[in-house]
Amino acid sequence: MNFKNVLLACLLLTVRVFAQTDQQQIRLLDLDDALPIVGAVYQYGDQQGVSDENGVINFQYLQGETIKISHVSYGLWSLQDDELQQVVKKQVYYRRGSVVNLYPVKVIALRPQDQRPDEQVAIDYQQRMEHDGAAILNHTPSFNSIRKSGNYGFDPVFRGFKYDQLNIVMNGAQSASAACPNRMDPPTSQMAPNMMDRIEILKGPHALRFGTGFGATINFIPAKLRFTSDPGIYGRVSTGYEGNGNIARGETQLGFSGDRYDISVFGSWSQGDDYQSGNGETVPADFTRGSFGLNVGLKLSPNQQLRISTLYNRARDADFAALPMDLREDDTWMFNARHDIQINRNHLQSWNTTVYGSFVDHLMDNLLKPLDPRMLNAETNAQTVNYGGRTESVWRFGSAEFFAGADFRVEGAEGIRTREFLMGPNAGKVVEDNAWQDGQISKTGLFGEYHLNAARLSYVISGRLEFNHADIHDPSDEFTEIYDDLQISQVNPSLSVGVLMELGEQTRGGLWFGRAQRSGSLTERFINYFPVGQDPYEMLGNPELDPEKNNQVDLTFEWNKAKTAVNVDVFVSYMQDYISSVIDTSLTPRLPMSPGVRRFINIDEAFKTGFEVSWTQQLPLGLQHQLGIAYTYAQDLERDEPLPEIAPMDMRYTLTGSYLKHKLHPEITFRYAMEQARVSQEFGETITPSFTLLDLKVGYNFNDKLQINAGVNNLFDENYYEHLNRSVRGANLPIFAPGRNMFINISYLF
Repeated sequence: MNFKNVLLACLLLTVRVFAQTDQQQIRLLDLDDALPIVGAVYQYGDQQGVSDENGVINFQYLQGETIKISHVSYGLWSLQDDELQQVVKKQVYYRRGSVVNLYPVKVIALRPQDQRPDEQVAIDYQQRMEHDGAAILNHTPSFNSIRKSGNYGFDPVFRGFKYDQLNIVMNGAQSASAACPNRMDPPTSQMAPNMMDRIEILKGPHALRFGTGFGATINFIPAKLRFTSDPGIYGRVSTGYEGNGNIARGETQLGFSGDRYDISVFGSWSQGDDYQSGNGETVPADFTRGSFGLNVGLKLSPNQQLRISTLYNRARDADFAALPMDLREDDTWMFNARHDIQINRNHLQSWNTTVYGSFVDHLMDNLLKPLDPRMLNAETNAQTVNYGGRTESVWRFGSAEFFAGADFRVEGAEGIRTREFLMGPNAGKVVEDNAWQDGQISKTGLFGEYHLNAARLSYVISGRLEFNHADIHDPSDEFTEIYDDLQISQVNPSLSVGVLMELGEQTRGGLWFGRAQRSGSLTERFINYFPVGQDPYEMLGNPELDPEKNNQVDLTFEWNKAKTAVNVDVFVSYMQDYISSVIDTSLTPRLPMSPGVRRFINIDEAFKTGFEVSWTQQLPLGLQHQLGIAYTYAQDLERDEPLPEIAPMDMRYTLTGSYLKHKLHPEITFRYAMEQARVSQEFGETITPSFTLLDLKVGYNFNDKLQINAGVNNLFDENYYEHLNRSVRGANLPIFAPGRNMFINISYLF
């Protein structure tokens, strides 16, 4: 061999070694179930290919180049050079299916690094320590909450839709039923934030796969499974303190992962005392809350996995200033098992099945209420069950995708209120009241959703047919005197059609038409002379309620550039057979101090319209700002007055910075809520004054593992209350919000 051939062989060997060294791979995984994304097409310089059965794409790194990836179920996206380098280090990239991105949707991400800036509101570890899922929702201007306590049991309201008008689920299937007749324990209070990855708000009656989303579907997505090639241990521990109310919080996670397993345990604990409002008055707000959970993920095969989760929530001694009783004990167990399989046949792509059960045991009483004189002692011990299953298949036909499935859910509630008279002619007498009458509702649904992606247009057709059966197993005599038929079956069809148009490289618009129909809830049908409304009147259920209908149009607009994102959503809703209540003078209340009885009825027509606007922009000097505005107008067309419990226009502006190589993060938040003068005389609402808040926060990342932030909320000690706050029991005063509140939080990852 001559010298020329030796030199050529060495050169070829060097090139080959360099090419092997520069050969990279990324595994594409679904953000929801961590299963591989198979068949994704990529273009990278002159290189192109398709992800294999494990979701892996192989390529040779090209400095400065952008990789483009597309998939019929996940849309088209690209990674610029700096983003690609970060993904290569992790060797995994999570992508959410385009089914979510098509909808009028808001995503609140607990782990923002995996999301696009225009799709999420960043929630840091401070919010992960919250003891109530609705507290996270309240960070967005489109959400407010009905508050009967200063620190516990926030009941979310979105666009004026509330209670069972909102479909609240975990991972698209599971929910929990409030055992307290006054909803001290709404479903959102059972969603442990430290076990969640993100919250998806699917607006309007358009997303019908996860249930009847009458006003919206709020989907709490648990933390994704993380399988690793080598066995490892991961986790975090966080702690925090708030001065106003002496609130101490802590949460932790410990996980063990390997190639075929991911096992993690979660825990959180919060407790607080009474706090001071802006005018220095003390607001009763004691509470103790703990959540403990276990997630077990098993990879049964490269394309098949099983996830089993258990969650236990424990609450003790929570003050409810607006209610005649306080929460004494609340114990909730939630079990969930989900199986996912990636099939990848010519048409059938995947199949998932979930079974779940939620069990709530709730005790409330008035024994610690400062009553003078104390006329009686009262307590209510109630239990609810919420169990069922869901199965769904995903099909692909060219550029179209079809989701088909079925679900089944049973909701049941029982509970007895015991009243012991201490004074008056009935002194020494004990009376029992049957609150829920052992009511039960079963729902059996069939659903389908069709997506067609064209060059500039995308179409979505979503349908649902639900059979609803309601029955009472322990009816009270006073209830049967009014209603003869206690078993009611109803069929509820729902349909939505949407089109999304690409108006340019950075803009797109959407038009959505939806009609959803839902039957009455356990409270609306079966509650038995309990004051569970916004005024002191006792409420009586009505099993003969007609299903209410929501006919809604959403018009959306999005403009996205590299450093700017604008989203606008305008909606109009016309409701028929709207479920409300009316004072019935022919009925006698059970409690002598009650002003009367309200009975649930249907009103013929109601109307809502409004909008949400968000604008996010990166500024020079390491700054970024975000503006959000939300407004809802709602009218009872039958009574010709505003609908009750509609929050006023809310505006929030946040300015954040990033300095010292992304270690220092100052933040200032401004909020302005307008006066709400559109109030319901029928329900005794009063005008709520406007208020202005200013919050300051600064965070510092010592390294990738240790973070700390501190700040002050309500800097100027504003004395204010939200329009949806209930009034303190026995006084004509609302529950005022906390005044100036200083806090500090620390988090460590390992």
